[in-house]
Amino acid sequence: MKEYAEPIAKLIDEFRKLPGIGTKTAQRLAYSVLRRPREDAERLSCAIMEVKEKIGYCSRCNNFSDREPCLFCADPSRSAETICVVEEPSDILAIEKTREYQGQYHVLHGALSPINGIGPADLKLKNLIGRLREGQVKELIIATNPNIEGEATAIYLARLFKPLGIKVSRIALGLPVGSDLEFADEVTMSKALEGRHEL
Repeated sequence: MKEYAEPIAKLIDEFRKLPGIGTKTAQRLAYSVLRRPREDAERLSCAIMEVKEKIGYCSRCNNFSDREPCLFCADPSRSAETICVVEEPSDILAIEKTREYQGQYHVLHGALSPINGIGPADLKLKNLIGRLREGQVKELIIATNPNIEGEATAIYLARLFKPLGIKVSRIALGLPVGSDLEFADEVTMSKALEGRHEL
């Protein structure tokens, strides 16, 4: 005997594929969808499809955006002399909450992880190299996560870009080791940016 009707089981299975969603949470989400009016489910479905159809990568920084270039790259008040390199688009939001950083960004969409088969070719570096060749950038701030993969990525980027004569710094590790930037509060992220050091 099956635990759920097949459509419920399929919905639970799809929710479980999302990061941070276990079986119990997936079940709660599925039952919440069932209890809500049909219009709510249709809005959720439309929002998911709209994101898939209208959001792409910014050609300069790789941030997710519905315009080209993204809002950060298009903002003339942001300094082109500093680029903060992050692993994921959600990391930009953590830094922006501090309201202290006024430079530009570059999103790698991952970190080096030989165990998971992620090497330098898997990171989005090509357009960063192009931006550095333009000659405006004076400093790269490496703001990868303070874990083994983030540290390996920071060291790799420092070795890759220091020979170009660009200052390469790393955010201070005022963040808990093993956590992700998107979960940092404003004060912790602000201190991490202030205490960055050259690699």
